[in-house]
Amino acid sequence: MAKDYFINKVLATTVVGSYPVVRGGGLLSLLDPLRPSVEIAVADQIAAGIDIISDGQVRGDMIRAFTQKLPGIRGQEVIGKVQPASAPITVRDTKYALSKARMVKGIITGPTTLAHGLHISTPMYRNKGELALDLAAALVVEATSLEAAGVTLLQIDEPIFSTGIADLSVGKQAIEMITKTLHIPTCMHVCGDLSEVIDDLLKIQVSVLDFEFSKNPANIALVSSRELSGRMVGFGCVDSTTDAVDSIPEIKERIEKGIGAFGARALLLDPDCGMRMLTRDAAFAKLKNLAGAAKEVRLSL
Repeated sequence: MAKDYFINKVLATTVVGSYPVVRGGGLLSLLDPLRPSVEIAVADQIAAGIDIISDGQVRGDMIRAFTQKLPGIRGQEVIGKVQPASAPITVRDTKYALSKARMVKGIITGPTTLAHGLHISTPMYRNKGELALDLAAALVVEATSLEAAGVTLLQIDEPIFSTGIADLSVGKQAIEMITKTLHIPTCMHVCGDLSEVIDDLLKIQVSVLDFEFSKNPANIALVSSRELSGRMVGFGCVDSTTDAVDSIPEIKERIEKGIGAFGARALLLDPDCGMRMLTRDAAFAKLKNLAGAAKEVRLSL
């Protein structure tokens, strides 16, 4: 596959998705309690200098934000055949982000991760794999709605893939049910140690492979030693597990290691994972330093 990167800016920055929930006040917060949180998340990402932002993913954890909207699911129980949501789940917040920034990524939780966050309480499904395929079919509607809204990139989050408990052949099928319907670039995010799953992950056809490299630096050699077929690497170079703020020199050092392994043109820089559990001050400082480090390394190339 020839290199055909979707963004022209070298060492562009993005986020994996989630941002700390900051409650707002006023009449708007009475009508929609989390709308101010969306606005704050979007404003902070822009102010920090991030190139491709998200809507902040502030409306719940990555499982319930989707499953609570899907017919066939009640709470954590699958009680019938899973169907698409009656209306788009993330498009409204994503459209707000698009009104403020030129490049926004749409983000959905992957069907296999959703399946493993649920309990099957119906004979409709014999196992999590069958459930994942119906979840994928339901998520196609969300993905195509995000594409129609104008997102630059669609990211599918599958943290379950690094745990070893998911059937990755079915996981591949489920992701590609979504990606094959789209015309925009797609990204798969998997955090954690990839040593047991990397070869299976590389079989999945997406435009960007987004992995954790700050907390798992061994992933650099693991991934770079394999054929990526011209795909970009979402290079997690900011620790998202602690409020301790990564300094610009620390982030620069990680970026330079990434350049040595993959080349500057192939990298899309971001934190290791979402930052929902951090304080707002820490999350903002990390993103600002990420943008600052990227700029400094870019100027040195």
